[in-house]
Amino acid sequence: MTTEIKAFADFGLAEPILRAVTEMGYTEPTPIQAQAIPLVLQGRDVMGAAQTGTGKTAGFALPILQLLLPKASSSASPLRHPVRALIIAPTRELADQIHVNVAAYAKHSQLRSAVVFGGVDIKPQIAAVRQGVEVLVGTPGRLLDHVEQKTVNLSQVEIFVMDEADRMLDMGFLPDIQRIINLLPKKRQNLMFSATFSGDIRKLAESFLQNPVSVEVARRNATAENVEQKAYKVDSTEAKRAAVAKLVRDNGLSQVIVFSNTKIGAGRLARQLVQDGLNAAAIHGDKSQQERLATLDSFKRGEIVVLVATDVAARGLDIAELPAVINYDLPYSPEDYVHRIGRTGRAGASGIALSLMTPAEERYLAEIEKLIKRQIPVESLAVVTPPRERGARPERSERSERPRGERPERTERPRGESEEARAPRRTEDRGGARRTPRPSGPPLAGYSNDPFFFKPYESPEDEKQPAEGDAAAAPASGRKRSSRPVAALLGGKKG
Repeated sequence: MTTEIKAFADFGLAEPILRAVTEMGYTEPTPIQAQAIPLVLQGRDVMGAAQTGTGKTAGFALPILQLLLPKASSSASPLRHPVRALIIAPTRELADQIHVNVAAYAKHSQLRSAVVFGGVDIKPQIAAVRQGVEVLVGTPGRLLDHVEQKTVNLSQVEIFVMDEADRMLDMGFLPDIQRIINLLPKKRQNLMFSATFSGDIRKLAESFLQNPVSVEVARRNATAENVEQKAYKVDSTEAKRAAVAKLVRDNGLSQVIVFSNTKIGAGRLARQLVQDGLNAAAIHGDKSQQERLATLDSFKRGEIVVLVATDVAARGLDIAELPAVINYDLPYSPEDYVHRIGRTGRAGASGIALSLMTPAEERYLAEIEKLIKRQIPVESLAVVTPPRERGARPERSERSERPRGERPERTERPRGESEEARAPRRTEDRGGARRTPRPSGPPLAGYSNDPFFFKPYESPEDEKQPAEGDAAAAPASGRKRSSRPVAALLGGKKG
């Protein structure tokens, strides 16, 4: 039956939905849409697997709107607009992208939609959902916040959708997902869509899907054939930074997403690219949602040429006709490689996926090739590396191997601080007393006889007085405060 579908009109969609689809320029459904939409319209539970960028969102959004259309109401009362379809996604960007698509498909109907995610003020979201919405999109954590505040009621949900379920498990959302499922009515339709389906995902599906139909339009974990893939060997992390600028210029890329495994690596690379004359910016988990959205909007408008992103921040980004992606770091999880390069070559367009690797990362490439069952051509790339900045610390990949299971995004201590600079701040605990270890090595030249550096520091009289209104700061006996060690003068903590 699905092979006979050549146009969206063949699905039997209502005129308001079909008109919105036409206005968006869609004429022929993608393979995942052609197979999934009829099954969803029949009320079946569906597990849909397809490569990123093949139209999974429309594959579940269009039939959901069609099923809810008979219950649409023009009433202004929120009670006439209960949440009937719930869609959860792992990241803010993906949730927002899904909502944008749902709102576009439903714009000629009376159906309402809203999105809820963390990182922003919850009050505007509360105002939106209290007006009543039939389709609610959200991330698990913020959705449960609304449930606890009793601003969202899930008792009338008829259709439940999990998008990018594999990523939600990777990010540790399983307990939240189970809580959400327990809040839903027992009788409902369940849909699960993702680019990859691991064994754990299938076990999760078995726990709440009822006789699901599996739809896989391409070999599982495969990459798109219209994306050219290539890897380059480089000698060091410093060479990687220079290689990114070289690849952007040599390939004439006007827009490219560069993936980093760490937040600090993403920020550092973006700054280096700016110094190299490229308009670059970074988005990662430490950026506020407003900063991430503003940066993404600038990138979509072409004001930013290179967008450096971590996997968490980049999941769900939908950039029309993105020509290329670059893996500055090969991902620790080979499944993430599939998602990364799926940012390019979307909707049938061609794309380029370039990866950089040091000798220590070659095993990651082997795991990726094993997963996608495809060999990636490897070439050597010679670049001129700039001298390392004074005081700069090497990247983590140069210092040690990352343990398996460690979270990719991590924060590191500030750069440019030597062991000698940190030593005076270290303290030892002996019998409950905190003291500063004696400095090792010879005294500073020229200061060996200067008592200023070796006698206890005496506070000025004005420092000995407690702050106004600070009763706790005044000693009960009226005695002077104890003297502070010389470490306080040299940048250490006060005693």
